[in-house]
Amino acid sequence: MKKLWIIAGCFATIAVLAACSDTRRDAGKAYMPDMAYSRAYETYASTENLKQEGINYKSMPVEGTIARGDAFAYTLKNDSTGYIQSASVKSPLVPANIDMTEAERLYLVNCGICHGSKLDGNGPLWKGGDGPYPAAPKNLMGDDMKVMTEGTMFHSVTYGKNLMGSYASQLNTKQRWEVIAYIKMKQSGTATTTTTTVVADSTATATK
Repeated sequence: MKKLWIIAGCFATIAVLAACSDTRRDAGKAYMPDMAYSRAYETYASTENLKQEGINYKSMPVEGTIARGDAFAYTLKNDSTGYIQSASVKSPLVPANIDMTEAERLYLVNCGICHGSKLDGNGPLWKGGDGPYPAAPKNLMGDDMKVMTEGTMFHSVTYGKNLMGSYASQLNTKQRWEVIAYIKMKQSGTATTTTTTVVADSTATATK
């Protein structure tokens, strides 16, 4: 009798070990197969074929969506009314807290190729008319640009203006305001770009 228990125990042990195998024999069922097995598509390809198959795909985020870590949403529309209203928009950033060194870097990376490191519109894509760009970029040091408000400038960078496209996908809200703060600083004739000097200038203005 004892031997039978030993044999039964061995079989039970073998059965338990076989049941614990990593090999899955049942594929199971996916509750939401479209989430588990997504269709492959090219990022910039047409989605017309998806519509024909009854697949609702929209490449743009839901209206009013704010990127994680980004600032408040910009609510003015991309039309003539929104452009006029943008003149009254003020930067939410505190000038003393802006790292102008980083703002300068963002400008050179995203804007300098057209507007130039000196903001004179003579960037590498223009080169005094010898570059590949068909039209002269805007001279940001011109009198018309110096009187342009920071809000209108932000509106133009957000939606694009004339031949310049939108930079909302390249720069988040805070970065766009930082770039504009850098441009305004250069337009005012401030020689340095360090944060310490900006704080001093801000304090001096407030004291005055």
